Amino acid sequence: MRRAALLLAATLALAAPAFAVEPDEVLDDPALEARARDISAGLRCPVCRNESIDESNAGVSRDLRLYVRERLLAGDSDAQVMRAVVDRYGEYVLLRPDASGANLILWLAAPGLLIVAGGVAFVSIRRRASGPEDRLSEEEEAKLRDILKP
Repeated sequence: MRRAALLLAATLALAAPAFAVEPDEVLDDPALEARARDISAGLRCPVCRNESIDESNAGVSRDLRLYVRERLLAGDSDAQVMRAVVDRYGEYVLLRPDASGANLILWLAAPGLLIVAGGVAFVSIRRRASGPEDRLSEEEEAKLRDILKP
C-alpha cells in the first residue's frame, strides 16, 4: 500500500507542468524572482501556442525571461515591464489581453453573435410552429378529397 502511494505521488510530481526557467536565469533576490515568475506566467511565447514563457523551452522565451529579469533589476515596476514587452512584441504576447479598445470588439463579438443566432433560431422556430401560411381554398380541398377517396 505504501509503495502504491509513493508511486502515485511520483507520477503526479512528474505530471506537474515543467518550468523551463534555467538555473542561470534565476535571480538572487527571491522577491524579484517571484515578481519575474508572476510576469512570465502572463506572457505568451511568440513561437509556442498558449504556452507561457515560463513553461516554454523556445529560445525566444529564454530571451524574454532574461529581458523581464533585466528590466526588474533596472528598477522597473511590473506594469512598466509588461508595457516594455508589449511595445517590443505586440499585444499577441499577452496571455490575457485587456478588454479595451479594438480588443473590446473581439471580446464582445462572440456573445453578440450568439445572441443574434439565438434570435434567428427563435424566429425560425416560431414561424414553423405557427403552421403553413397558405391554406387550401374550398375548391382545392374538394379536389383533394376526391383524389384521396378510396
